[in-house]
Amino acid sequence: MKHFKLGFIINPIAGIGGSVALKGSDGVVKQALALGAMPQANARAKLALEILLPYQDNLVIYTANDQMGEQCARELGFKVEVLYQSQHKQSESEDSQLATQALLANGVDIILFAGGDGTARDIAKVVTKGDDFQPIPVLGIPAGCKIHSGVYAITPKAAGRVVELMINQELVSLTTGDVMDIDESLFRQGIVKAKRYSEMQIPSELRYVQAVKSGGKESDELVLQDIAANVIEEMNDYDDRQFIIGSGSTTAFLMAELALDNTLLGVDIVSDQSLTAADVTERQLYQAITNFHGLSKLVITLIGGQGHVFGRGNQQLSPRVIRAILAQPGGRDNIMIMATKAKLTALMNKPLISDTGDAELDQELSGFMPITTGYKDQVLYPLASPQ
Repeated sequence: MKHFKLGFIINPIAGIGGSVALKGSDGVVKQALALGAMPQANARAKLALEILLPYQDNLVIYTANDQMGEQCARELGFKVEVLYQSQHKQSESEDSQLATQALLANGVDIILFAGGDGTARDIAKVVTKGDDFQPIPVLGIPAGCKIHSGVYAITPKAAGRVVELMINQELVSLTTGDVMDIDESLFRQGIVKAKRYSEMQIPSELRYVQAVKSGGKESDELVLQDIAANVIEEMNDYDDRQFIIGSGSTTAFLMAELALDNTLLGVDIVSDQSLTAADVTERQLYQAITNFHGLSKLVITLIGGQGHVFGRGNQQLSPRVIRAILAQPGGRDNIMIMATKAKLTALMNKPLISDTGDAELDQELSGFMPITTGYKDQVLYPLASPQ
């Protein structure tokens, strides 16, 4: 049987600024590392490759050196051929592009890459370049802070499942996915400005490949007022609680109703209807929970069009932070999810997703969760771990 040729690229620094509230990785790698950020892209990529372990005898991974793919693949025992050697201490944009050129020159069957929207743009620059357009399937393993592009699998494991289908020569349709990115300098100011840069050919397995993130604010202001009123009423009922407010336009509406400044794309802490900490890092958040003498409640929403609750755009909510919240009296009841019914309906019966990077925690979080959809109005909706 002919070996399946898997092209594999990791951007090791993808998403490194997420847990320390820097909203990305572009131009802030040194700052993120100084703040204690730990690279997560290789761990995310490993989850995808583990799905392919049963096919080691029929699979060769073509990749770049060291943490750009070689290390991850070799540690799992795959046959590896290194086609590109980075000369940089920290990988740069040109490394992703040059590695992609090397993979295309060697005729891989698919390019599987781990990163964020910036990495997708780098790869698209090569595979869609002028007359050298390469009609080769590409699929992303989500590892960045911002995943607006439609070229990513829903979760790392889902990316592995898609490649598994191809290895088994099952019928996999191809379509085009938009490559999107935002201005990170505006992003850090709380302004989301997404732009379509190009498109790439992707496997169109709807169970495993995400839709482009729905952008913009909720249009139904009356519904949002009802949702906010329900949460504010609970805030008023207790004086020994602090509320951790996650990112997103729905939670931003809540903060506006409280007349408090809000970090649209960060995490804030509210106590006694006052802002006690803004745009906190993962470390600051963990300390705030463990040092607080009352109960800490998490107020979050989901990513429109995708359904992610944990693992996208809120890396500050790390496994240890979530476990600290779950360890309090009430357990899962300490997690309050806000969403309009329209936002839930748009998911077309697909479950919400918890992709924390901790499989045991994702399983613990799985099950039906109450979603606040109005004043004194909740629906039960399934939350699932990555598949």
